[in-house]
Amino acid sequence: MDFTIKELENDPIEVEAAKEFLYDQIKKVYGIGPTPEFHYDIEGIDEYYILPSNNAFFVACDCDKIVATAAIRAYDKDYELFKGLYTKEDTASIWRLMVDEEYRRHGLARRLVEVMEDFAHEKGYAKVYLHTHRYLEAAMAFWESMGYEITVQEDDYDETNHMIKVLK
Repeated sequence: MDFTIKELENDPIEVEAAKEFLYDQIKKVYGIGPTPEFHYDIEGIDEYYILPSNNAFFVACDCDKIVATAAIRAYDKDYELFKGLYTKEDTASIWRLMVDEEYRRHGLARRLVEVMEDFAHEKGYAKVYLHTHRYLEAAMAFWESMGYEITVQEDDYDETNHMIKVLK
């Protein structure tokens, strides 16, 4: 399969298509609809990913159809666990890596992560943070294969694993 990966621009039609894709994937994977508590960054794609120069939102397309997304932004969480370890100056964080089920197992997620890591390196970030969930077994294996290491495993209702990769 031949995919085109591009950085999302502040085009209302493209932004709306990305939102629709994300909400469709979230419904399929998590069984929930738009939830402001968890999806504030989707509603504010421009504010969180497009307008800040150190952040980006990528889409992968098969012709004109969005088949995957990935976003990276300066670390902006305030987890007590990581006070002082990660800052918005030295740490990027990955968000919204979603690949349509029909397009999985073709290296698309791997390529998107490489694009995000290259972007982070170019912007001067030293490391990349993400969190995922243990019940997403394929996700855990994928991230570990990409060189991400678990830093904290929480016993919360989401079975959250916090992961980090130091960029070279």
